[in-house]
Amino acid sequence: MSFTGISANRQELLQIADAVAREKSIDKGVVIEAIEEAIQKAARTRYGADHDIRVHIDPRSGEMTITRVVTVVADEELEFENAQRTLTEALKDDADAFVGKTYEETLPPFELGRVQTQMARQVVTHKVREAERERQYDEFKDRVGEIVNGTVRRVEYGNVIVDLGRGEGIMRRDQSIPREAFQVNDRIRAYIYDVRRETKGPQIMLSRAHGGFMAKLFAQEVPEVYDGVIEIKSVARDPGSRAKMAVLSNDSSIDPVGACVGMRGSRVQAVVAELQNEKIDIIQWSPDEATFIVNALAPAEVSKVVLDEEEDRVEVVVPDEQLSLAIGRRGQNVRLASQLTGWQVDIITEAQDSERRQKEFAERTALFQEALDVDEVIAQLLVTEGFSSVEDLAWVDENEIATIEGFDEDTASELQARARDFLEREAAEQNAKRVELGVEDALLDIIGITLPMAIALGEAGVKTVEDLADLATDEIRGGFEQRGSDKVKVPGALESFSLSVADAEALILNARISAGWIEAPEAPIEEDVAEDDTNEDTFAEEGETNDAESEQ
Repeated sequence: MSFTGISANRQELLQIADAVAREKSIDKGVVIEAIEEAIQKAARTRYGADHDIRVHIDPRSGEMTITRVVTVVADEELEFENAQRTLTEALKDDADAFVGKTYEETLPPFELGRVQTQMARQVVTHKVREAERERQYDEFKDRVGEIVNGTVRRVEYGNVIVDLGRGEGIMRRDQSIPREAFQVNDRIRAYIYDVRRETKGPQIMLSRAHGGFMAKLFAQEVPEVYDGVIEIKSVARDPGSRAKMAVLSNDSSIDPVGACVGMRGSRVQAVVAELQNEKIDIIQWSPDEATFIVNALAPAEVSKVVLDEEEDRVEVVVPDEQLSLAIGRRGQNVRLASQLTGWQVDIITEAQDSERRQKEFAERTALFQEALDVDEVIAQLLVTEGFSSVEDLAWVDENEIATIEGFDEDTASELQARARDFLEREAAEQNAKRVELGVEDALLDIIGITLPMAIALGEAGVKTVEDLADLATDEIRGGFEQRGSDKVKVPGALESFSLSVADAEALILNARISAGWIEAPEAPIEEDVAEDDTNEDTFAEEGETNDAESEQ
């Protein structure tokens, strides 16, 4: 764009603005504003930077007006003599003068020198580039989640820069399918997973490895998915190798898996071809978590599923010969199933499960023998009936013990009396140990703290309410700490009790309330600690159970 003669043909100026606007796909008014600002800056270098010079170009006629503006200010506010005038001075020439009144003087057109031309060009270029970036952001910000077609413009260190027509996207190396190479001018289909506004312009982030890319490809190939009859609930991918997709039909007459596969696999093969022969397992989604997890581990067969909803973990038992199939090559099958379901999946064989159950049975039998001073047969009967701890036996309804085959009411009463005596002796021993560790009594008054927990805290050096109040959740539950380039496991004071983050936060909050650091909220804190742990005995039982599990 030339600025050497700004008094040149008016229509030529408008034609230049119109051409730039069309080329950059921006509003013509933005280009005219940029030209006005450029000439305004050039004029200030000619007349002086302290002059208030304004430029206006008529968007219809192209006529340009250059004016110098002088503003009336209060006498004590005068800062720029060439752009301002005091009220006292203005009243000498104009009786109607007032603070804020402006006087305009039209300046003649002038020729720009080489430096001024360069400056004007930079101003216009900068303004046009800003407008172009804003237009790109506005255009693509609402297209997140769409598949776009583009042409590879260049490849930089594994990152692919894609020309999208009215914008430029970037597909980073980790978002591409492994072993997939692109050359300049190749056609490419990609998924927009993010659009970011950055100082160097909008970043349109593309991906071919994102789970959404596969879901959108199925929406293009399967009309039922596009129409919403079939819903893709979740996708897990190991890009270029294998993927799992969970589908649900909102119409009971339509098989979601069959519809996605298509006649002789025609629909799924079209997606597989686009994903570089990535193997796709399409499974039926189920609202029942256990069923969904079993489906997700296909083609492996599952014998038993045990859910731990608090930790979002699931233990899956499979036949011995199915173990390698369930895990998959390099753990691929179980990893994808975990991503698909959102559960941490642990797989064991039936032999391992049987061995563990036998070990638990023997441990619980030994516990009852020692605690209750009974023979092995009675202890085994109690374990077989589902009693897992002395606390279970001590506080259960007596009739539940009396109804065991071979037991009567007297036996039940005697067993419960022995169980309670054992718990009292154990509590006394634990309390003595707490005192020996120097843990103050006030720590036991905090809601959620049991005697075993107080001992664990004492062993970790936490002996007062203030000590507990000063802890962070990671110091209670345990966590990892970055030391140089390595992550180091840091044990928590109550790590063996397997507290959730919410439980640990509630303990710290209760300690801070007890210490007087903060005021108690209106809602009772004990409800946040654990809904089922309304007494210390139950809480202690869970701690001991978790200890036993961790040892195994």
